[in-house]
Amino acid sequence: MKKPELKNKIRRFRFDNNEMTQGELANRVGVTRQTIIALEARKYVPSLALAFRIARAFRVTVEEVFQYEDVGIQ
Repeated sequence: MKKPELKNKIRRFRFDNNEMTQGELANRVGVTRQTIIALEARKYVPSLALAFRIARAFRVTVEEVFQYEDVGIQ
Protein backbone atom coordinates (compact mmCIF):
# COMPACT_ATOMS: atom_id res chain seq x y z
CA MET A 1 0.00 0.00 0.00
CA LYS A 2 1.29 3.44 -0.93
CA LYS A 3 2.15 5.85 1.90
CA PRO A 4 -0.45 8.63 2.41
CA GLU A 5 0.75 12.02 1.29
CA LEU A 6 -0.19 15.58 2.19
CA LYS A 7 0.36 17.87 -0.77
CA ASN A 8 -0.01 21.63 -0.74
CA LYS A 9 -0.26 24.65 -3.00
CA ILE A 10 1.40 27.15 -0.68
CA ARG A 11 3.94 28.30 -3.27
CA ARG A 12 1.18 28.84 -5.86
CA PHE A 13 -0.95 30.83 -3.40
CA ARG A 14 2.06 32.96 -2.40
CA PHE A 15 2.70 33.78 -6.04
CA ASP A 16 -0.99 34.57 -6.64
CA ASN A 17 -1.00 36.91 -3.61
CA ASN A 18 1.32 39.62 -4.91
CA GLU A 19 4.30 37.25 -4.85
CA MET A 20 4.23 37.06 -1.06
CA THR A 21 7.59 35.97 0.32
CA GLN A 22 8.07 32.97 2.55
CA GLY A 23 9.03 35.37 5.33
CA GLU A 24 5.86 37.42 4.92
CA LEU A 25 3.69 34.31 5.11
CA ALA A 26 5.65 33.04 8.11
CA ASN A 27 5.06 36.33 9.94
CA ARG A 28 1.34 36.26 9.15
CA VAL A 29 0.84 32.75 10.50
CA GLY A 30 3.30 32.87 13.39
CA VAL A 31 6.04 30.46 12.31
CA THR A 32 9.60 30.74 11.01
CA ARG A 33 10.51 31.08 7.36
CA GLN A 34 12.21 27.69 7.66
CA THR A 35 8.83 26.15 8.54
CA ILE A 36 7.30 27.55 5.35
CA ILE A 37 10.28 26.21 3.36
CA ALA A 38 9.79 22.74 4.89
CA LEU A 39 6.04 22.83 4.20
CA GLU A 40 6.55 23.77 0.55
CA ALA A 41 9.11 20.98 0.18
CA ARG A 42 6.64 18.53 1.80
CA LYS A 43 9.20 17.68 4.49
CA TYR A 44 6.89 18.85 7.29
CA VAL A 45 3.20 18.23 7.96
CA PRO A 46 1.49 21.19 9.64
CA SER A 47 -0.73 21.00 12.68
CA LEU A 48 -4.41 21.47 11.97
CA ALA A 49 -4.26 24.92 13.58
CA LEU A 50 -1.36 25.98 11.33
CA ALA A 51 -3.14 24.63 8.26
CA PHE A 52 -6.14 26.82 9.10
CA ARG A 53 -3.94 29.89 9.70
CA ILE A 54 -2.25 29.40 6.33
CA ALA A 55 -5.57 29.00 4.54
CA ARG A 56 -6.95 32.11 6.24
CA ALA A 57 -3.86 34.09 5.25
CA PHE A 58 -4.83 33.36 1.64
CA ARG A 59 -8.60 33.74 2.29
CA VAL A 60 -9.33 30.23 1.05
CA THR A 61 -10.36 26.90 2.59
CA VAL A 62 -7.91 24.40 4.04
CA GLU A 63 -8.85 21.97 1.25
CA GLU A 64 -7.82 24.50 -1.38
CA VAL A 65 -4.31 24.71 0.10
CA PHE A 66 -3.79 21.12 1.30
CA GLN A 67 -4.67 17.88 -0.46
CA TYR A 68 -4.54 14.52 1.33
CA GLU A 69 -3.99 11.50 -0.87
CA ASP A 70 -4.37 7.96 0.43
CA VAL A 71 -4.83 5.34 -2.24
CA GLY A 72 -5.83 2.75 0.35
CA ILE A 73 -9.10 4.48 1.36
CA GLN A 74 -12.08 4.53 -0.97
